[in-house]
Amino acid sequence: MEASQTPIETTGSRCAPETARGRHVFEITGCSLQKDLGVRKFIKSTTFAVGGHDWRIRFYPSDGDVLTAEDKDNVAVFLELISKTAEVRALYDFRLVNLETMRRSKVVAGVTKPSVFSALQLTLGFRKFMKKSELEGRPFLLSNRLVLVCDITVIMGTPVSESRTLCNIQVPPSDLVDNLGKLLESEEGADVTFKVEDKVFHAHKIVLAMRSPVSKVDLYGPMRDKNQPSITVEDMEPAVFKALLHFIYKDSLPVMDNLDEDENTEMVKHLPVAADRMYLQNYQAKAKLNMLSSSERTKED
Repeated sequence: MEASQTPIETTGSRCAPETARGRHVFEITGCSLQKDLGVRKFIKSTTFAVGGHDWRIRFYPSDGDVLTAEDKDNVAVFLELISKTAEVRALYDFRLVNLETMRRSKVVAGVTKPSVFSALQLTLGFRKFMKKSELEGRPFLLSNRLVLVCDITVIMGTPVSESRTLCNIQVPPSDLVDNLGKLLESEEGADVTFKVEDKVFHAHKIVLAMRSPVSKVDLYGPMRDKNQPSITVEDMEPAVFKALLHFIYKDSLPVMDNLDEDENTEMVKHLPVAADRMYLQNYQAKAKLNMLSSSERTKED
């Protein structure tokens, strides 16, 4: 029960990749004069910086495959890392500008997961960027001019932010035990009656079944007597049964300071037996502590 009174301090942290984004617009004019450069020949953009690294675009206007003379119907576009001192992870894509509307087209070619540029692989891109038949005409090639746009996102790292307190929730003390105790005292909603000698006690089946496996079988099991108006408890003193109900509802032993020496002796003798009958496992430890405390007070008196 004490754990519920402890404040719950909630903290949180967030891990998000640190990125740097950049865009380079590469305008190529006089395209008709450069379309027959030959295999492995390219037009290069000026060097530009993104994420602390230098980059350059390579555009292969003829003999589309940059390694062989095969598939001459395509043009190729590559992104080159000029800085050769580090390994860089980056996303990139290429678009063409519609020169009739001056709007960028949808992505013609791009990567969906970070590519790794390194000293062993400085250039990455697309050998079959676009068919020549699609490029050499409106709307991408106009007045012997085309405009290529490259977007780059460089992954800088994944730092973890400092832990911070989100909220400090003060959980109020639980009043469940107090409410159950009041329910026992008021007898409100009671649905079972116990006769112990000449005393009658009213209780709630669900509470008894929750706390005692024996009571659960007696009250809800298939062998229960549905027509029995009350349950007679044999071989138990009314005071002992009352103390037992107190423990079932309030999870604590009743105060026994008002008992005389003989009554206290009887209670010490019969309570453990009664608890054992109802299979109240955690009763035994609390009963011993209470009896020990009571015994120490008797010695002091």
